[in-house]
Amino acid sequence: MKIVSVIGARPQFVKAAPVSRLLRQRHEEVLVHTGQHYDDAMSASFFRDLDLPPPDRDLGVGSGTHAIQTADMLRRLEPLLREEAPDAVLVYGDTNSTLAGALAAAKLVDAAGQRPWLAHVEAGLRSFNPAMPEERNRIVADHLSDLLLAPTPAAMANLAREGLAERATMVGDVMVDAFMAASSRADDFLPPIAKGRPFLLLTLHRPSNVDDPARLGAWLDAVAEQAASVLFPVHPRTRAVLDRAQVAIPASVTPLEPVGYLAMVALEHAARVIATDSGGVQKEAYLAGVPCVTLRAETEWIETLEAGWNRLCSEPSDAPAAITAADAVDRSAPRPPLFGDGHAAERIVEALERLTAGRAAALVAS
Repeated sequence: MKIVSVIGARPQFVKAAPVSRLLRQRHEEVLVHTGQHYDDAMSASFFRDLDLPPPDRDLGVGSGTHAIQTADMLRRLEPLLREEAPDAVLVYGDTNSTLAGALAAAKLVDAAGQRPWLAHVEAGLRSFNPAMPEERNRIVADHLSDLLLAPTPAAMANLAREGLAERATMVGDVMVDAFMAASSRADDFLPPIAKGRPFLLLTLHRPSNVDDPARLGAWLDAVAEQAASVLFPVHPRTRAVLDRAQVAIPASVTPLEPVGYLAMVALEHAARVIATDSGGVQKEAYLAGVPCVTLRAETEWIETLEAGWNRLCSEPSDAPAAITAADAVDRSAPRPPLFGDGHAAERIVEALERLTAGRAAALVAS
């Protein structure tokens, strides 16, 4: 079996690492990096931390509007897929790289009228916010895919409501596989500034929170109001707004350069509370047993809300109360294994193998 795996952003590197290791033991994988995240802090360092092999192909797309970035990815992916002629294309998550990989695979037909089948890892997630570009990306990818690899029962239910149940299988969340492996060796990567003191860990990167300098400043002020020490790894998009608009950073907020995956896992384990607008960090907070405040009006990970370890906060004025409530969570409270048992990568590869075998049998029969 030959598979082209398309990745391009930090969360996809995390998800792809356990799957790629297994695929390469049993099959041929061509790992394609679109270049959506391209600097060392957001890309190369994650490959190193995750023991992910260097990409076989790097499209070097870089930044741009959604339309420009996606179009450039499509323009470079199509000839690559024709050249590689894979049995399957594997996409992850909900970024522009996901959308471009799904579209390129769905439109690719060879001289015999065959196309590679398409599989989507993390299928079925829904925020039910149509204004989020990620929501559009994941819906399109799901409806184009031949195999939907869902992380949770809630994701399976979403797919069933959309008439996609026959294509779906629940495998668990592959980020659990990666997080468990990283947690066992992350202590040595904790930044020195985080040692020996309680702190709140803050991440902000979504356009709705950071593109307006006034709103970004309001988030920083609100978080600082409730926490004596805030560590703030700054995403490149957020850094650009801070620098361009000269947004004031409160004294209790310490901005950090973007950190690698192992350092981020160490920070998550060490934090007393996490405040974030990242989908992945919400889930990592749950896995680390750290209460989380999600700085959005909705989340794809509704299970973390129901379990009491996460709460939504859509406006800066509500952040102090939300952080206070999060800080009061009993950390000894049980955390059900909402996202699986750390063996999702094995189930993903097995599902890919079953689909390939089924297609081969059907071709022979015809």
